[in-house]
Amino acid sequence: MKILVTGFDPFGGESTNPALEAVKKLPETILDAVIIKLEIPTVFNKSAEVVKEAMIKHQPDVVVNIGQAGGRFSVTPERVAINVDDARIPDNEGNQPIDEVIQPTGQAAYFTQLPVKAMVQRMKDAGFPGSVSNTAGTFVCNHIMYQVQYLIDTQFPNVKAGFIHVPFITSQVVDKPNQPSMSLDDIVQSLEKALEAIVLFNNKEDIRTIGGETH
Repeated sequence: MKILVTGFDPFGGESTNPALEAVKKLPETILDAVIIKLEIPTVFNKSAEVVKEAMIKHQPDVVVNIGQAGGRFSVTPERVAINVDDARIPDNEGNQPIDEVIQPTGQAAYFTQLPVKAMVQRMKDAGFPGSVSNTAGTFVCNHIMYQVQYLIDTQFPNVKAGFIHVPFITSQVVDKPNQPSMSLDDIVQSLEKALEAIVLFNNKEDIRTIGGETH
């Protein structure tokens, strides 16, 4: 199995992006799955072009995009991506789409093919906080999750894909009172556990356990 794992470059005035830093520190193999690491730009459309090129080049079985979600307390696999760009801030090239459809011929939303509940459970079993998220936002994180699902729908039918959000790392919250964070090492180990679950649950149904939210 080959897993393409991507991490965004820093954005929003931050000098680092924990997603990218964590991806860099992942091992080369996880449970015999080859891990292909890729930095992608925090830019609408261009990020999808970079990922598509990598999918053509490497022919991965799974694509996992990793992004920063400042304010979250844990590592959170995403369940769904929606067909809308609505940027609160500009991306790294100044683009700020408002209420724009990502793909006019795409579905209103796409659900991940990854075992998100098993991923969370494996993180928790290893002593790391995790939870299923039901919104990837409307910035470039949701954008790339949706775009990869659209590619699967239209060009790569045998690929599975999903998105994982990670919190700020400790150094990012020095001047952000009351913002949660995790150490980079804990994020890396959490992602390793999530990727292990992807390998272990390949061609299997996700576990059925409570993971929903009331709001």
